[in-house]
Amino acid sequence: MWTLFAVLISSPAAAQNSTDRLLADVRYLSDDRLEGRLTGTPGADSAAAYVARRFAEVGLAPASDGWFQDFVVSPDAPAARHAPVGGARGRNVIGVLRGTDPNLKGETVVVGAHYDHLGLGGAFALDPDSTGAVHNGADDNASGTAALIDIARRLVRRPPARSVTFVAFGGEELGLLGSAHYVRESLKTGPTTAMLNLDMVGRLRRDRLVVYGTGSATEFQPLLDSLNRSARFELTLRPDGYGPSDQSSFYAAGIPVLHFFTNVHEDYHRSTDDWQQIDVAGLERVAAFGAGVASAVANRREPLTFVSLPVTAHGGSATGTGGYGAYLGTVPDMSGSESGVRLAGVRAGSPAEKAGLKADDVITKIGDYEVPDLEAMTSALRSYKSGDTVAIIVRRGSELTTLTATLGTRGS
Repeated sequence: MWTLFAVLISSPAAAQNSTDRLLADVRYLSDDRLEGRLTGTPGADSAAAYVARRFAEVGLAPASDGWFQDFVVSPDAPAARHAPVGGARGRNVIGVLRGTDPNLKGETVVVGAHYDHLGLGGAFALDPDSTGAVHNGADDNASGTAALIDIARRLVRRPPARSVTFVAFGGEELGLLGSAHYVRESLKTGPTTAMLNLDMVGRLRRDRLVVYGTGSATEFQPLLDSLNRSARFELTLRPDGYGPSDQSSFYAAGIPVLHFFTNVHEDYHRSTDDWQQIDVAGLERVAAFGAGVASAVANRREPLTFVSLPVTAHGGSATGTGGYGAYLGTVPDMSGSESGVRLAGVRAGSPAEKAGLKADDVITKIGDYEVPDLEAMTSALRSYKSGDTVAIIVRRGSELTTLTATLGTRGS
């Protein structure tokens, strides 16, 4: 492990070239000419084409269907209620590094980062007065996309036993749409061992790196501790596999996940998130660490041990139903449905799981309240308190089913 990790970290001269390449990738993706890379715009398409070129340059092969995996933003998606994105075409970019072990190369480790951002601001920005100004998203998430390319470059030098699939996701800012589409369409092609996500990794401060999902496999924490003896980050380990980024789509599908993150800052979702603020040396360190983790996972002889964490393990969740009202513990599929709220999954030990709710159920009614969309579901849960027992009507396939849930308190 140590020898392999040393190979993945560049020599000083190569590291300088690595930082130059990382900065060049960030600068291209966060250039004003891409107009903030909002999904469905020419700027986002230009970013996707650039990532595909860079994947090819570092030695990846396209997926069986090519570099691009397209999806359409449903007019019923929650994001479409706040921005004119319904019907827009999004695009994932997929590059593949084939594994070397005859018995393991049919399995894959996914390494991902979203490349989309907020375009010209508006509903999803935190500086509403800047609507119309380009929101370049240098850290969110040109930094993660640049690190994704760099990790691919490092692993191509010495391919691991398992295959590694590199995915630049579109539609993350609209509700994890690209990763949800990938999970629905691409996980059928073979076993996925783990998903490693890079989102906002360009502002390393005082060596502090946050890693989410460390409890999603029993092997993750000792692996990270071992590799960090050389990397020397001040690691903050967060067990929960759910969170407001693309790893959630995979965790809901029962796949161990890690999300690398250098934390929020004053430019988050604002027009001031520009390339000049990026700590490129820190970004290079995160990419090297991510490459080491990806290689170690892809070279394991045994699969990881997936853990579905109970809600008590984290004190909160990214369920999309807000931090108020009674707690149900559902994970909504933000890609939308014609009527109702489709579920990507449910939290372990939650009222939803105990009631029998499961992935792909479509909630149409909670208690006395119709649930045509996520906002209505939020309002319905706000109308109840912890301990209330409610009937929940779900559409499961072509059938309607009534389940009974006793609502809880968030974090309990």
